[in-house]
Amino acid sequence: MAKEKFEDALQKLEDIVKKMEEGDMTLEDSMKSFEEGIKLIRFCSAKLEETQRRVETLMGQDGSLLVKNFQEEESD
Repeated sequence: MAKEKFEDALQKLEDIVKKMEEGDMTLEDSMKSFEEGIKLIRFCSAKLEETQRRVETLMGQDGSLLVKNFQEEESD
């Protein structure tokens, strides 16, 4: 999964959710899909964290921009 793109992984995750929501999968297939979904979630989460670190680094290079936590902005 190392060479996979974030967008591709997210699409696969959305497809898994749709299939599971239909309720037509066997228990074994559901577990396999669940396991794959967990791997995809971890991959996407890591990519998002990496991207956030890169943005914070770029924004902080000249010292004039303030980096704010996105979660703090949402609670305002």
